Amino acid sequence: MSGSPHAVASARHGGNIFLRAVGLLSQIAGVIAALLILASIGVTCQMIFIRFVLNGSTVWQTEGVTYMMVAATMLGLPYVQFLRGHVNVDLLPLMLPPGARKLLAFGVLALTLAVVGVMLWHGYHFWHEAWDWGETSNSPWNPRLWVPYLALPLGFGLYALQLTADTVAMLTGIEQPFGLEPEAGLVPDPNTERAD
Repeated sequence: MSGSPHAVASARHGGNIFLRAVGLLSQIAGVIAALLILASIGVTCQMIFIRFVLNGSTVWQTEGVTYMMVAATMLGLPYVQFLRGHVNVDLLPLMLPPGARKLLAFGVLALTLAVVGVMLWHGYHFWHEAWDWGETSNSPWNPRLWVPYLALPLGFGLYALQLTADTVAMLTGIEQPFGLEPEAGLVPDPNTERAD
């Protein structure tokens, strides 16, 4: 989220059932991501205890923690978008008049959706190949790889859904571009009268 006092704290739904449902899915994904991070911390502590206190060997912990952290990252994408937590530099939007700001916001959303769509497509194929071929990790633990790879299409799919909801919210006027009110800006509007 930007440091601007004008920025929106989280996605608004304005009573729209679609926006509310997508927001709920993003929040559920965020809770799952947080639980995966907590689980990975617990597994890391267990691994340290086994290695350095019991002087034993570990088989699955490092690989499991890696898979959990990647899944947490992927599933955290829609939640961070819902919270407006991605990096946002609003210098250019603040310099633009409201109409140009709106065009820029739609352009940014469209470009982001295009990139996320490509990642979703490749993530799905990556997951599907692991599922179809029955791939395993070739480690002593040897888990089926479709399970951790599922986080790729799921995370990017939910992220694309949240971006679509953000687009709908802007189209319907529920949210303003970049979370900035139309009168917010660094450059004064030449159409407004000055009180001297």
